[in-house]
Formats: sequence, structure tokens, C-alpha cells
Amino acid sequence: MTQPTTAVIVAGGRGTRLWPLTERTPKPLLPLVGIPFLRGVIERLGATGFRRVLLVVGQDTAPFDQVCSEAGRAGIEVEVVPEPTPLDTAGGVREVVDAIDGTFLVLNGDVLSGVDLDALVSQHRDAGAIATLSLIRVADTSTFGVCVREGSRIVDFVEKPAPGALPGQDAVNAGAYVLEPSALERFPRGALSFERQVFPGLVADGEYLLGAVTDATWADLGTPARYLHGHRLVLDHRVPWPSVADERTIHVGRGSEVADGATVTEPVWIGDEVSIAAGASIGPYAVVGDRCRLGARTQVRDAVLHDEATVDDHGHLDHAILGRGAAVGRSASVHGASIVGPHERIDPRARIGPDMRVGPEASP
Repeated sequence: MTQPTTAVIVAGGRGTRLWPLTERTPKPLLPLVGIPFLRGVIERLGATGFRRVLLVVGQDTAPFDQVCSEAGRAGIEVEVVPEPTPLDTAGGVREVVDAIDGTFLVLNGDVLSGVDLDALVSQHRDAGAIATLSLIRVADTSTFGVCVREGSRIVDFVEKPAPGALPGQDAVNAGAYVLEPSALERFPRGALSFERQVFPGLVADGEYLLGAVTDATWADLGTPARYLHGHRLVLDHRVPWPSVADERTIHVGRGSEVADGATVTEPVWIGDEVSIAAGASIGPYAVVGDRCRLGARTQVRDAVLHDEATVDDHGHLDHAILGRGAAVGRSASVHGASIVGPHERIDPRARIGPDMRVGPEASP
């Protein structure tokens, strides 16, 4: 079995739980520590030896053009595959499997993972499995589907069991798979689910599914709190990420100015051409995108600012997300896993949070 060079990324989710950030930007293209999430995933695939990526998206492929261009310059061929109607988690992969020669990798387009892909492929090859699922152990299984194993072989799937209901079984799907084409070729085209149809069907057919348990860091980025948590994982160097390529805990980009008297508490990532005024307090766990402006005595901690966001004097962000070009007025605050959408404005002295969304009235 040769080393696979093709990966499929399932990236068609609407991202409704991250609205209004996703009103115009597909969820997989939201920035993670300064770069589009998919760009980071593709760069990591390239560093592992993958040279071809099939990107299964929704109906509109145009937003993904820039990622394709960037990957092409890095020597990675990216083909965007539209999914005009939703086909669930596996249907889009089934559509492209005939164009794949040999073993391939599948990743979810909204999961941040430090899984060692080389090791995962090696385990798959050594076991001679038809499918290998990367698994992680969790303390509370009640919100996950548990992969029941005998040794390393997956023999059953149990959805959301209460903690302790399955003694010794605490491993759940981490969203990375190594597959043989025959794992999908037996299923008809159309809507198809890995979790409900493909993997249980393979077990029922007596096929060997390998459960590869890992202690690597894993995070679903699909809610505001989880999106913020993903940034903290990268800033803590618990997940490798291209924009945090060294061990620095304070990154300040090109052309950025941090005034004397501003306080920066690690870990912090500051993009290019950022202006931070005197008396500002930034961090810990602050990510400030390109061309942002933070006024005098602003406080920003556990927060993510997309490019060109501004916070006026005495503004306060804590556990908050600002979309591109968002503006927070003087002495206003945003907190409690709240989102201010792209180009939205918060009035001076306003209080936003907890769990509030500021954006167009017509939410999904």
C-alpha cells in the first residue's frame, strides 16, 4: 500500500451557530489565528505529503477560489466540488470516490485537530483495515456517539450513552478517517451519513474498522465558545498551526504599533498594521487581526478580532468575537461568548452579552 496523497475535506456546513460571522463567509473560511481555517488545514496536509485535496462545499464555490490559488502556489492541487443539495456527511465524498485512486484521507472542515496523520495512515496500513477512524477519549459520552471496540476493532456504535453506561468504552469519533475506496463504493449515490450509514453498514458487513485512539488535542469550532477555545488551543501551542510556527507567546505582525504604556499579556497574536494605543491592556488569549485599531485604555482578553475591527477608548472585550470591520464605541463592552457581526457598530457605553449576536435581523 503506497502512501496516500489525496485528501477530501467535507466543508459544506452553513455555520448557523456562528451567525452572523457566516452570513457572507462560509464557516470553513472563517479565520483561525489570522488565516482562513481551510488554508491552515491544507497547509498542514501539504507538510504531511498530501498533494491533492478535494474540497466538498455547498452550492456556491466562488468563496473558495482564493484558498485554491494559495494552495496552488504551494504545490497542492485543490479541486472544489459543489454540493448543490445537502448530501449529509458522506454523500459528497461518495460523489468523488470514483476519481480517487487508492487509500485516501477524509477530514471534517470544522474540526481543529492535532492528530498525527502519518501515524494514522501507518496504523491503517499495518492493520489492513477498510476504514480507520481517529478516536479520542471523553469523560462525558452523553453528547457523543461512542465507538464500541473489541481490542482496536470497532464492533458497534452507541449514540449518546450516559457516562459509565458502557464500562471501558469512552472513545468517540474525532473526524479524521483513512478509507479504501471500496468502503464507499458499495453505497448508492445521494444523501449518505458516515455516522449513521457508512460505518455501521461496514461493521454489519463484517468489515474491519480500526479505531485508532489518540491523545491529540481535538476541537469542534462550530459555536462561539468553541471557536474561542480553538484559538486558545493554538495560542497555547497545543495544536500545530501555520500562523503560529514558532514557540513565541507574543506575536506582533509587520507594521504594527504597540504604544508605550500598553500592556500585552501572553499569549497574544497581533496581525499586520495594527494600532494599539497607550494604556490598552491586551491579553491573555487575544487575537487581533490585520489593520485593527484599539484605543486608549481598551481591555481585550479571551477575544478574537477579525481584520479591520476597531475598539474605541475604554472599550472592553472579554470572551467576545468581532467580525471584519466591526466597531465598538467608547466605553462599550462585549462579553460572554457574544458576536458582533462584520461591519456592525456598537454604540458608546452599550453592553452586549452574554450569548448575544449583533447582525442583520434575518438570522438563519
